[in-house]
Amino acid sequence: MSQAVGPWERRNRRVAYENDWIAVYDDLVVQPDGAPGVYGVVHPKFLAVGVVALDVNDTVLLVGQHRYTLDLFTWSVPGGGVPFDDDPLEGAQRELAEETGASATTWRELARFTLSNSITDGRGIIFLATGLSPGEPHRDGTELGMEIRRVPFDEALRLVDSGEIHDVFTQVGLLAADRHLRERGSAKEPT
Repeated sequence: MSQAVGPWERRNRRVAYENDWIAVYDDLVVQPDGAPGVYGVVHPKFLAVGVVALDVNDTVLLVGQHRYTLDLFTWSVPGGGVPFDDDPLEGAQRELAEETGASATTWRELARFTLSNSITDGRGIIFLATGLSPGEPHRDGTELGMEIRRVPFDEALRLVDSGEIHDVFTQVGLLAADRHLRERGSAKEPT
């Protein structure tokens, strides 16, 4: 059964690959120019959430771990996948506690975005968390060896500029937080 997808027509969709985290769709399509084609879509089964956790000293919490996909140790803001039927904020709160042990009294949504939207329908939400309290992390088996780094916010921005922080999710979060902080003055007084 054909389905209109904007100026495209999807003639058929089959699951080419699937696991607990993603499905890869193989779609037979009619392109906007009328020519037949194929389109592959990577479909994450979870909403991505991230947290820019900022304390009263304008220090941001970063987590570092080896990323299998890149075969590289990277730094990023805490985050993870949240089931689509869960509240994204509650999921972000869980991820912050799981990865860093921290909790926060004030939360603000900073940005919603898509990632690599030519090949995936993945979506993300990033939050700013202030009024931090420390705690003990309770990581899952994929997060063993994760490190926590407290970095002055301005230094985190420099790490983005230098390319040391290259994770788009983290870049979006830090730049959105920077815009928010400039609008209100600093992280010292939560909004």
